[in-house]
Amino acid sequence: MSYDLEQENKEILARYKDLISNTYRTLDEENNKLIRKAFDIALDAHKDQRRKSGEPYIYHPIAVAKIVATEIGLGATSIACALLHDVIEDSDYTYEDLKKIFGEKIANIVNGLTKISIMNHQNISVQSENYRKLLLTLSEDFRVILIKIADRLHNMRTLESMAPDKQKKIASETVYIYAPMAHRLGLYNIKSELEDLSLKYNNPEIYSEITEKLELAKESRERYIEEFKKEASERLKEEGLNFTIKGRAKAISSIYRKMLKQGVSFEEVFDNYAIRIIYKSDAKNEKFLAWKIYSIVTDVYHSNPSRMRDWITQPRSTGYESLHLTVLGPDRKWIEVQIRSERMDEIAEKGVAAHYKYKEGYKQSSDDRNFERWVTEIRDILEQQQNLSTSELLDNIKLNLYSKEVFVFTPKGEIKILPTNATALDFAFAVHSDLGMKCLGAKINGKLVPISYVLQNGDQIDILSSQNQKPKSDWLEFVVTSKAKSKIKSYLNSQKNQLVEDGKEILQRKLRHAKINFNDEEVNKLQKFFNLKSSQELFLKFQSNELDVSSLRKYIESKNVFNNLLSRFRKSPSKNVHFEDPKEQNLDMIVFGKDEEKLNYSYAKCCTVIPGDKIFGFITISDGIKVHSDNCPNAINLRAQYDYRVIPAKWVNAESFKNRVKIEIEGLDRMGMINDITTVISGSMGMDMKSMSIESNNGVFMGNINLEVKNKGQLEETFKKLKNIDGVSRVRRLQS
Repeated sequence: MSYDLEQENKEILARYKDLISNTYRTLDEENNKLIRKAFDIALDAHKDQRRKSGEPYIYHPIAVAKIVATEIGLGATSIACALLHDVIEDSDYTYEDLKKIFGEKIANIVNGLTKISIMNHQNISVQSENYRKLLLTLSEDFRVILIKIADRLHNMRTLESMAPDKQKKIASETVYIYAPMAHRLGLYNIKSELEDLSLKYNNPEIYSEITEKLELAKESRERYIEEFKKEASERLKEEGLNFTIKGRAKAISSIYRKMLKQGVSFEEVFDNYAIRIIYKSDAKNEKFLAWKIYSIVTDVYHSNPSRMRDWITQPRSTGYESLHLTVLGPDRKWIEVQIRSERMDEIAEKGVAAHYKYKEGYKQSSDDRNFERWVTEIRDILEQQQNLSTSELLDNIKLNLYSKEVFVFTPKGEIKILPTNATALDFAFAVHSDLGMKCLGAKINGKLVPISYVLQNGDQIDILSSQNQKPKSDWLEFVVTSKAKSKIKSYLNSQKNQLVEDGKEILQRKLRHAKINFNDEEVNKLQKFFNLKSSQELFLKFQSNELDVSSLRKYIESKNVFNNLLSRFRKSPSKNVHFEDPKEQNLDMIVFGKDEEKLNYSYAKCCTVIPGDKIFGFITISDGIKVHSDNCPNAINLRAQYDYRVIPAKWVNAESFKNRVKIEIEGLDRMGMINDITTVISGSMGMDMKSMSIESNNGVFMGNINLEVKNKGQLEETFKKLKNIDGVSRVRRLQS
């Protein structure tokens, strides 16, 4: 392929100038020279490289640097690292070279980014330790993860050039790992965009449908915002306030989550956009003006007190500050209004990065200390939970990433922030690990309560302890914080370490006799085969003789089947197989891989699959191939963690295939409604109805019907006819 190199060089220079134009006002001459030097090195390192799309590779680091500068708001050091983030991995430049040219700080950050990038190229099957390393890298210098999030955001924005299977793998990993990280770092806009782009590739039909409907509603939304501005602005101006009012549509992924959670259509999601009032203020009057605006808005519009959120009096641990209220707007529909100062808005847009400025010469704020405490907590999780699988580790950390908060007080009046549903025992561990280990009970607002008491906002807590108290296994049933869980587990594990070591030796001996190497990967496979939660549990079962030679023989037999299946689909290093939607409507058989092989399979229990659905195969360790729907609730986790075991699958030629599905139907009740429904299903569509249950309450009915369906087309036609019945308001398919 030929390229216009002269034109490309002009474009590279234009993109670099665009990057600099966004930074020169805030950075001095020395910092701009640093960025220029980083650009020159990156340009040299990537001079012969191109992206999958065919464009010069240098476009990518420039774009990542621009995200770091403008969307995250980091300084010269981070911008330089973003330009250099692929230099060690993709060129002859070494860590030592960068250390010599830029110093140890920049070299270490680029090296951390290189480690993460190398991890992402490896099979997820061996990534348990890798993701621990990723999180440890974060705790060393969190600019690494901020730049990595910017890198992932640009990759997601330019994912079109990748093969479909690769797109799904990257999109799943993004929503599984990087979106929660962005959320915890306060990068709410980036988190929303990562989730939206992941939805675009994991569920393109839903993404397109919501996007189109948002576009159609854009004009009426803008009219609504103008009307709100007109009514509210007059009152705000009377008070001499300096402000702007903006309207925005909610994130596509957020709207989709509400549709799923509430079981409603797009049109029934009432708050799919919000209004933001941003005001100018000095530090002294910032809170006062927020409440003044709140008072004015609630004078103009009726508010819903139950949906009011005050993140100004007590900011979130990410530093987020804002007043949220829901009011009955100009068209008598509920709408969310957010009130925040310009400073609060910058923190809301750029999260922890807005507080990171003290590293570049600004004073540290309390919010920076909040974040440093969180980094310490992540480090503690990693140190205390060595025996967790990757999935358990990430799930545990994500509980902390997304959890809502409760604010409580020590006896001296110091505020502690804990996750919602935290208990008195969680509080004890938050104060000090030793206090948690010896906790007997607590006094809440002077009243004696058990350690399992669930904390409420405003509780004042005094912990009661005893030297004779020791952690018990049932404590794990009610604590919710990672620190409490990890400390309790650590103590309980120490009690059974010797038994575990004995079991480990027994297993090593048995595997040696079977001529199988004893290593972490083999232990993980054994653990999954016997459906155990940890390697410790595996060793204990061999120590107690619950598992023996005959158990091991079954594993070896299944292992041979599993390895044969994997090797069959690893013939080509890049098996990016993409199946077009089949034209043939009569479908009854599933085939796998680019060679369309007929293999034994069974359907996964976590989703319902019918012919015509988009599907994929998943190679299990002990159960052969399981077939999942692309919309399966577990699809993202499977692709993110075990992509090497995901195989393409498609339906082929099948007239007589039947499968059972469950549908939900609701509407206004009347005489003859059931007869009309059964006439459509059994008469007009000739379908077999296996069961039907309908309940009517105050003139509204809801029913569940089990059907045997030939293919997806037949189901869709049935839905169309059912929706045409007088009084039927909604019909939808239920996933099992």
